[in-house]
Amino acid sequence: MSRTAVVIYNLGGPDSPEAVRPFLKNLFSDPMILRVPGPVRWFLSWLISWRRTPVAQEIYAEIGGRSPILPETEKQGAALQKALGEEYRVFVAMRYWHPYADAVARDVAEWKPDRIVLLPLYPQFSTTTTESFNRIWYPAASSVGLSVPTSEICCWPEADGFVNSVAAATDHAIAKLHACADFRVLFSAHGLPKKIVDGGDPYAHQVERTAAAVLFRMINPNVDHIVCYQSRVGPLEWLQPYTEDEIKRAGAEGKALIVVPIAFVSEHSETLVELDIEYAKLAKESGVSEYIRVPTVNATDAFIDALTKLVIAAPETGTVAGGEICTAGFRECPCLKVRA
Repeated sequence: MSRTAVVIYNLGGPDSPEAVRPFLKNLFSDPMILRVPGPVRWFLSWLISWRRTPVAQEIYAEIGGRSPILPETEKQGAALQKALGEEYRVFVAMRYWHPYADAVARDVAEWKPDRIVLLPLYPQFSTTTTESFNRIWYPAASSVGLSVPTSEICCWPEADGFVNSVAAATDHAIAKLHACADFRVLFSAHGLPKKIVDGGDPYAHQVERTAAAVLFRMINPNVDHIVCYQSRVGPLEWLQPYTEDEIKRAGAEGKALIVVPIAFVSEHSETLVELDIEYAKLAKESGVSEYIRVPTVNATDAFIDALTKLVIAAPETGTVAGGEICTAGFRECPCLKVRA
């Protein structure tokens, strides 16, 4: 019987107040995040983590002092394991905190798989997320003698179970509004510096594809809506429109808001604090009549079914997307690089 190791991975998050600073240091030490020469990046990562730690600790204090992303991902992993069966073994890895890729690679090697599938829990591909993890996975695997055929699933922005879950949850949220409410749906995704997207990163294109696929499956696909971006830091121009600006605009126009975290699949600080606390407060101050945040897909049956299908359909080696997603011009798309 063939044995397939499935490595699901996400960003990670601090598991205690003391872990916040080293987590931030790891994040900003990544050359795919801070694209500057090594010595400059080392200094900036030290400086940014030092400056941001008190603020970040306050953020995590709002949700118990730690990120819930690992336990939430472990729930997804357990559900995926149950769906896949005994020929597969699901392993959970994180990019910037425990369990790191090198520790997970050792666990995978001990299981002695015949092949590996790398499955990002980022629906949309970005060089700052999926590619960042893949770049550290192969050295980690090599260091423990793990050399078996490996398949990379690069993205799945229109996977049926994923978009169906988001559409159903959005329709459910709309049904909670007062009958006479004039509302708008905000599809809010984590932002990126604009220069990264201008350099050929397909992330924003894929976020738009996800939003369009969700709308197509909603009861009323013609609802007032907009795609916007949250979580920006630093002085650079980021993808626009910014979510906070769209909240203010909705208030000025007398709109109620349905906020959909379109690029997150589990709850963490960006949803539980930024959307649920900070942006909810901003909405109230801006005169938004009703503010409802749609939950992430977490481990819903339809979402786990989508992940299961992606794993089963993955080829023995190479990079594969969940459909034909990117067009020419997105030169950082790994599938286009393979076809070229």
